[in-house]
Order: sequence, then C-alpha cells, then structure tokens
Amino acid sequence: MRRVSLFGCIAALMVSQSVLALSYPLPPEGSRLVGSTQVITVPHGSTLPLEAFAAQYDQGLSNMLEANPDADPFLPRGGSQLIIPQQLILPDTVRQGIVVNVAEMRLYYYPPGGNTVEVLPIGIGQAGRETPRNWVTSVQRKQVGPTWSPTPNTRRAYAQEGKTLPAFVPAGPDNPMGLYAIYIGRMYAIHGTNANFGIGLRVSQGCIRLRNNDIKYLFDQVPVGTRVQIIDQPVKMTTEPDGSRWLEVHEPLSRNRAEFESTNKVPLPISAAMRAELNNEGAASVLERRSGMPVKIGR
Repeated sequence: MRRVSLFGCIAALMVSQSVLALSYPLPPEGSRLVGSTQVITVPHGSTLPLEAFAAQYDQGLSNMLEANPDADPFLPRGGSQLIIPQQLILPDTVRQGIVVNVAEMRLYYYPPGGNTVEVLPIGIGQAGRETPRNWVTSVQRKQVGPTWSPTPNTRRAYAQEGKTLPAFVPAGPDNPMGLYAIYIGRMYAIHGTNANFGIGLRVSQGCIRLRNNDIKYLFDQVPVGTRVQIIDQPVKMTTEPDGSRWLEVHEPLSRNRAEFESTNKVPLPISAAMRAELNNEGAASVLERRSGMPVKIGR
C-alpha cells in the first residue's frame, strides 16, 4: 500500500476530468490480482469534494465511497486520509475486447495483441432504466458528436419531475452524451457526458457513461466489431499461483425500485457452493464490509 501526499497538488485536483485510463500489466496465467492500493492525505484547507479526488485518480464515486465509508462526499476533512482502491481482481471472463462489470461500475478494455488491461470507471442506468446485464454484443459503430433523441417514456418521466426535455438534442458540449459515442447492440451506447458528476452512480437512461477524457481515449482505441460483454459480478474471488486467496466484494445493484430506496443492504448473489467455500471468519467480515477492494482471506 503506497502513501502519497497531496500537498502541492491542489491545482491538479481542481480539474474535473480524470487522468487517462488506468493501465495494468496483465498478470501471469492463473492470476487475476492486479495493482496496488494507495493512501493519500487530504490537504488542510481543501474545499474539494470527494468527486474531485475520484477524478484525479480515475475512480468512480461509488469506488471511493466503498473504500472510504466515513468520508464526507461533499467535503472530505483536511488532514484525513483517503484510500484509493487501485488494486482489483480481474473479472472471471475471457480477456478480450470490452468487459463491463455493472456491479463494480468499471469498464475493462483488453487491447488486441497487448499485454495490458485498461480500467475506466463508469456510470450506469438508473433503477428502472437498467443497463443490460449478462449480455454479449459488439461495437456496431462509433460517432463523433452524437445527437440525442430521448424516448417518449424518458420525456414523460422528466415531466413528472417538473423538467422539460426537448425531443432532439443536437451535437455539441451541451449534449448529455458528450462528444463521443460508441454504439453497442441496437439501443445502447458507451458515451461521454456534459456533466462533471455521475461516474460511479446510477444516473443514465441505461447507457454506459464515462468521463470525457476516458471516452475520448476509448473511442480512439476501440475498433468497430470489438467484442463487448456486460456482467454483474459484485463478488470476485481468486486463488493466486502462490496459493493465497483473495476476495473482493462490492455492494450489489438493487433489483427493483423498492430495494433501491430501502436502507437495508441488498443480499449478495452467492451460490451455496461459493458460500461453503467462503465459510471462514475472514471471508464473513469481507462479505459484510463490502469495501470493493481485494482482501486476502487465507491460503
């Protein structure tokens, strides 16, 4: 775990955009654990929200809140420490194309012929306007300067909240889809945003939202025809080549509106076989804490 002082870095944190995608060397065969956790210190007198720190380290707000449950999302206390969850377990999928894990609100991109994985935080669909799960598709087309035509249902939903949506939003910096869009399947897209928040939150109409620097990076890298897999894995586990066992648990997505609005924890979707395999005190505390970070639970 690395510790980094943020004194002298306030100017860099004032920007709302993130660094480019976090790039990790692919681990050796049989391993899925990558990266390392950082601990930073919030400068005294800082007036930055947690989102600014998330953007600086290319994290989603949900990732930061899971790792730092006691941090004030609006104004982290000066002198306090923040954990940057840059260590993670790769999803248990083929290492090809784009893999989106909606439960952890991260997008993984495996460049063809490369030996790295690029990881980007995302925003996903609101409760009731879900991003598809357990779906394999491909990049159909890419568009610089996408336009947006909200569906009648979306316009009615906004009208019920006293908001007016136009039937058509032209391309430009005020478009909610940002300046770049990667269309997957027939109805959904991976796109940018005209807002400085929402990454790591359930805010979209079902599409996958990235910060503007991140969508530009992905747009330039991903060719049409790239495989896209969307999964829902709040619990990831790996046994590494040295025999160590690691567990990473995220807060699962609510399955309906009532569950979303409830203050109770959403049950973890764990099979009986996995629960039996995790039947030890260390695993139980990780399952309860749901920190979103890999934790060593034994050998």
